[in-house]
Amino acid sequence: MRKSCLVALLPLLALGQPAAAQMENFKTGPVFEEFGAIAPVEVDEPLPNDTVFSIAFDVSTAATPDKINRTIESAARFINMHVAAGVPEENIHLAIVVHGGAAFDLTNPEFFAAHKDGRTNASATAIAQLQKHGVDFYLCGQSAAAQGISKADLLPGVKMALSAMTAHALLQQQGYTINPF
Repeated sequence: MRKSCLVALLPLLALGQPAAAQMENFKTGPVFEEFGAIAPVEVDEPLPNDTVFSIAFDVSTAATPDKINRTIESAARFINMHVAAGVPEENIHLAIVVHGGAAFDLTNPEFFAAHKDGRTNASATAIAQLQKHGVDFYLCGQSAAAQGISKADLLPGVKMALSAMTAHALLQQQGYTINPF
């Protein structure tokens, strides 16, 4: 019985090999070296050097325990990808609007640990590095109120918005588009 189970699983293990091998193509940098891995791509139409991006990312799903919030890491990937493709970093303007269960990902170590069974906020270092590269973080004030989060509980530099809807509306008025992923 045990041998037949192993034989049945072998084809499934083989299917996972090509995917794992493909991940070797992903590397961090050129801006963020610890996170935000990207793969080189041979594109049909290169980006003009004068390309300017103003993008808002919407984050409502909390990070997996002990991992950087996936959407916050996507913002780092966006910067790494486009700088690697020749877009000057100063032409990339990102804002991250956080609401719902992801609100805790913007909180300081003490508050986070107190509400997450003593865990460490794995997104905090990435948030600080992204902020050093001009990325703005906004927390939905309505989500904060629902979760009992005050401004004093936030990581340095995180801005409290009236709501996520308000933050997105104001960013759109400033020319930001919303990232659909």
